[in-house]
Amino acid sequence: MPTYEYRREDGTTFEVQQSITEPALESCPNTGLPVKRIISGAGLVFKGSGFYLTDYARSGNKAESTATSSES
Repeated sequence: MPTYEYRREDGTTFEVQQSITEPALESCPNTGLPVKRIISGAGLVFKGSGFYLTDYARSGNKAESTATSSES
């Protein structure tokens, strides 16, 4: 389920997990203040050992090596 961020009238924010099909909240479930949904950047999580420059170097090196050998 996606997490949506809301801003209360007083400027404070909170997050709520909601289904995509659920309508946006109109009031804070804790305080009852009117709220608006905030568009924020998505979280990005890297897991595992990661990517390195050498991961894609093989395909690039073939093109570079053929270009340099044909120039010689």
